[in-house]
Amino acid sequence: MLGPVILAASRSDRMRRLISAAPVTKQVVDRFIPGEGVDDIVPVVRDLADRGLELTMDVVGEDITNPAQAAAARDAYLELVDRLKPLELGIRAEMSVKLSMFGQALEDGHELALKNVRPVVEAAAEIGTTVTLDAEDHTTLDSMFAIHEELRKDFPQTGCVIQAYLFRTEADARRLAGNGSRVRLVKGAYKEPASVAYQDKHEIDRAYVRILGTLMEGTGYPMIGSHDPRLIAIGQELAHRAGRKLDEYEFQMLYGIRGDEQTRLAAEGHRMRVYTAYGTDWYGYFMRRLAEKPANLRFFARSMLTKG
Repeated sequence: MLGPVILAASRSDRMRRLISAAPVTKQVVDRFIPGEGVDDIVPVVRDLADRGLELTMDVVGEDITNPAQAAAARDAYLELVDRLKPLELGIRAEMSVKLSMFGQALEDGHELALKNVRPVVEAAAEIGTTVTLDAEDHTTLDSMFAIHEELRKDFPQTGCVIQAYLFRTEADARRLAGNGSRVRLVKGAYKEPASVAYQDKHEIDRAYVRILGTLMEGTGYPMIGSHDPRLIAIGQELAHRAGRKLDEYEFQMLYGIRGDEQTRLAAEGHRMRVYTAYGTDWYGYFMRRLAEKPANLRFFARSMLTKG
């Protein structure tokens, strides 16, 4: 399987230098990451919103080694909130954050991450939107869920992400489905050991369907994070069986992947949210996108061969 190899490469400084130096890399990266700064991303936000799509914004970057970098990540999100305010999109443009960027892995990281993310959640609420806490590797999840629970005391719209490939997720979904929270379900994009996660694609897909069924039958707001046509169709059927209206759940896909399908779902009246990342520290995010789907890797390799 190529996925684990690519994920290993995402942590390699040598591969980072090699791929970053390739002439074609920027052109291909632009497919997934449409800008490096907030000035680049505002026109993208306007364009997607004008086409009836919603957004969740991610300032990429996870390798935080000191508190000053964590504070800088917080400030980058606060700048984003400030730039979103005059667009008056409200919940149509929310934000996704990785707590590793806010210092979660540092000494006293749980408290530091909560301290840094809270002002972002507060600022988002002030402009009528919210924040979703992205899931990272399994060792970080107890901290993420605890921070999520703490934030929801004051900001109940705060969302979180769960990953279908982890054995623990079915229990997490049952807990989250009953308390009105916003939950994005994804397959999972980190290299996890067989002791904690399914390794077979079909087992992951089956777990995804079971977990999505739990979320649809609950009282929360499910967010279907998938590009898989079969899972999208199953999501629609599960929503129908649960008696959910079109505004009681949503689909989410990555910027640059299946754009026609995103437009089609929005035209049918579905809430379709585009996960839109930007920033200079794009390498880890980009490599995980390649690992998630072989077609992404083929696209990159073909571009390297024909335009490099």
